[in-house]
Amino acid sequence: MSRAPATRFRIFLIEFALALGGFAIGTGEFAMMGLMPNISRDLGVSEPQIGHLISAYALGVVVGAPILAIIGARFFRRQLLIWLMVFYAIGNLASALAVDYTGVVIARFFAGLPHGAYFGIASLVAASLVPTHQRAKAVARVMMGLTLALLLGNPLAAWMGQSLDWRYVYAFVGLTATATFLMVLWVLPPDPNETRQGSLSEIRAFNRTGIWFALAIGAIGFSGMFAVLSYLAPTLLEVTGVADYWIPVALAVFGLGGFIGNLLGGWLFDRLGFRAVGVILLLSAGILLAFPSTTGSLPALMAACFLVAMMGSLGPALQTHLMDVAHGAQNLAAASHHAAFNVANALGPWLAGISITAGFGWSSTGYVGAATAAIGLLIFFAAWRHDEKGLRNAEAYQASFS
Repeated sequence: MSRAPATRFRIFLIEFALALGGFAIGTGEFAMMGLMPNISRDLGVSEPQIGHLISAYALGVVVGAPILAIIGARFFRRQLLIWLMVFYAIGNLASALAVDYTGVVIARFFAGLPHGAYFGIASLVAASLVPTHQRAKAVARVMMGLTLALLLGNPLAAWMGQSLDWRYVYAFVGLTATATFLMVLWVLPPDPNETRQGSLSEIRAFNRTGIWFALAIGAIGFSGMFAVLSYLAPTLLEVTGVADYWIPVALAVFGLGGFIGNLLGGWLFDRLGFRAVGVILLLSAGILLAFPSTTGSLPALMAACFLVAMMGSLGPALQTHLMDVAHGAQNLAAASHHAAFNVANALGPWLAGISITAGFGWSSTGYVGAATAAIGLLIFFAAWRHDEKGLRNAEAYQASFS
């Protein structure tokens, strides 16, 4: 007996539960960027070393996303979502309780392991609840939790770090993850007729050029946003010359841009298809190129933060494109999409850190981001040509039998 069609209210509850998990994950992922000065002082290490904590989490995502997606291919998606959130809760509570820098590095790595698989499976569940032409918007609604983490969770985390202690932030994330798996357990009914793929069949179906192009666009093209975001706090303090209470404000502005960009990405893809990715990358490269010229003025920098964060529109667009090209490997491809974005989360701060250490200054993060967005655009054009060639070959093959 199959699961009964979900009512509109039931769909809302499911999407809310999935978005709550996204909020927990987004807050846990991005909080480190606003807490960089606080954690640096508490652990007695430099701010670039705190950047390594960001990279440790991102590495956990990159490692965990494909492995957990492959292991979880035989499980029902509901089961997998619940266990991934349990895992995430434990990883963040461990981050809050770690006593030294090494312990925090290890805890952040383990906290990152379930990240990609969760978002991948949550996106597939959301898309399965709505008609085909509304998939990108459904994915965007689930991803709204991630953008709300930028809008609300990250500024809240910065405030908690300044007013209380940064460890309270990760305790809060752990509790939110706990609330998520309880709500998923309550609102998402089991589907005994859900189609599941064997692990080996997913791996075989995954090896397609179109999938690798999409992942490369996310890994490289999206890293510019993280280059800017990771060093936004020290840029405000050292270049713009404002007090540290402006950091949560700037993060909230950044989050607002990400929130709107996420909705825009779903809307664009439902209308333009894969072309939306190229449009987003082109606009992003221009915005990032202009970013360094805004860092001397607080109003200009706030406007630039909003526009840079709108790169978040790339998320639902690429996620939905992967659903179209990853037949037979949707679990693995959807999870790997977030692994690719966390390659970007590691690559952006790393490249920006090299630029800063080389003496080009905190503002140079924008130039680094513009270069990576431009490379992402070149990969998009290669992917577009590949898709067009595949379409022409398919049409020619069909014509030969007519």
